[in-house]
Amino acid sequence: MTAPALVLVAHGTRSTKGVQMIAALAEAVTRELGAAVSGRDAGSPASDSERPRVRTAFVDVLGPSPSEVLRDLTDAAGEAVAAVVVPAFLASGYHVYQDVPREVSESGHPAVAVTPAMGPDPALARIMAMRLRAAGWRPGDAVAFAAAGSSDARARQDVRRAAAMLAEHLGAPVRIGYVATGAPRVPEVVAALRDSGAQRVFIASYLLAHGLFQQRLHDAGADGVAEPIGVHPAVVRLIANRYRTAAHELVRVRAR
Repeated sequence: MTAPALVLVAHGTRSTKGVQMIAALAEAVTRELGAAVSGRDAGSPASDSERPRVRTAFVDVLGPSPSEVLRDLTDAAGEAVAAVVVPAFLASGYHVYQDVPREVSESGHPAVAVTPAMGPDPALARIMAMRLRAAGWRPGDAVAFAAAGSSDARARQDVRRAAAMLAEHLGAPVRIGYVATGAPRVPEVVAALRDSGAQRVFIASYLLAHGLFQQRLHDAGADGVAEPIGVHPAVVRLIANRYRTAAHELVRVRAR
């Protein structure tokens, strides 16, 4: 049986670095899943059908859309290949709850499983802590947790959960600020932390890739800004695990 394909759905961006990051992430996940298949039995190389195809799709701004990618997933006989859609979002807002299900429905694809979004997740908190330390953060320094923001209350709740995970990992409080949508904005949080007596303030970036939002963080008045989460082995494993869990269930259900 052909392995279900993985469709990695990301937010469309005009940032070249953002697009490159998603492509690099998809490539890394392809290697991760291919290595896992090949490693099952060194004496029996995996066939191409056992190696899941990994495709990228975008909601908003860029293409291809998830529905276009799903309609294109066919085997040599022209039959639809089962697919697992992994939303590469750090919080579940409108895109995850509305756009992705709509795209899946419009595709008419007969066998699609949609996983939870990437974040929040403890693995992402560990990466953020590592990025903070690399930026110069030390215990005792204040932390502003910078998220893109959303008008969706469910997404804001996810951001609060992500911030709590980072605070637990650091063993220190963090204060949330938003880059684009919502209040308070990141510069306001940085200023408030200084007013409360913080000697040094660092920004933890809850963003996936470099782009306009990450650039804005450097103008927020902090002593240091952590790099975005980016392509990290823990992110690759997180996506691969999301895929494996959903693919296993999808294959089980189709085999009934």
